Amino acid sequence: MNVFSSKGDVAYVELRERVLSGSLLPGSRLAQHELAAELGMSLTPLREAVRRLSSEGLIDLDTQRDARVANMSASEARQLFEVRLSLDPTAAELAAERRTDDDIAALRAASARLLPVTRAWGEEALTAHRAFHRALYLASHNDVLIRMLDDVWDKSDRYRRIGLELPPGEEPRTRDHREHHELFDLIAAGDAGGARALMHSHIERSLTGSAIDALEQKERRSSADAAASEAS
Repeated sequence: MNVFSSKGDVAYVELRERVLSGSLLPGSRLAQHELAAELGMSLTPLREAVRRLSSEGLIDLDTQRDARVANMSASEARQLFEVRLSLDPTAAELAAERRTDDDIAALRAASARLLPVTRAWGEEALTAHRAFHRALYLASHNDVLIRMLDDVWDKSDRYRRIGLELPPGEEPRTRDHREHHELFDLIAAGDAGGARALMHSHIERSLTGSAIDALEQKERRSSADAAASEAS
């Protein structure tokens, strides 16, 4: 790999993480000169990274080469939710059918690190949550499915963090935590049907689902405010 592509990859990974984590706020303008200086590189590899992120829908580019972090919407959150609702149960089913001893060991280790996904545990819980689901995806031994789910998971992270800030109470997060361990047991036992069914209900009650409701309410309030402003 040459220096140019190496720096482009560094910029891509760093910017992508900042967008997905919310460090770069939705709708905010990218100060490309400042970012390049901060990363210790020229504008060329940074702009390469920006183009890659634009192709992924994470950054918006206009004709003046102005770059902004893509806004979040209830529509995109629902689309990501619908894809996960379709693909995650398939991954769980395949994992139960195809898991190896190494897969079971990886899932057991990941499940031991799980924490309730609440504001109290924050990023540590989200990281452990991600590690468990990725171990499950890998156990499906379907490379195309794994790549698709990795991409959808990463893009869902922005919405998952909205859900993390909502006050759902203890019961939903306790149930969510318990279901991960139940998924491990079903996969280890080779119960493909049970793993598929539990994963489907698990996704239905996920943080992204909570975020969709919050975003839809926010968008309705914005529309009503705009209508009232035009009428006045």
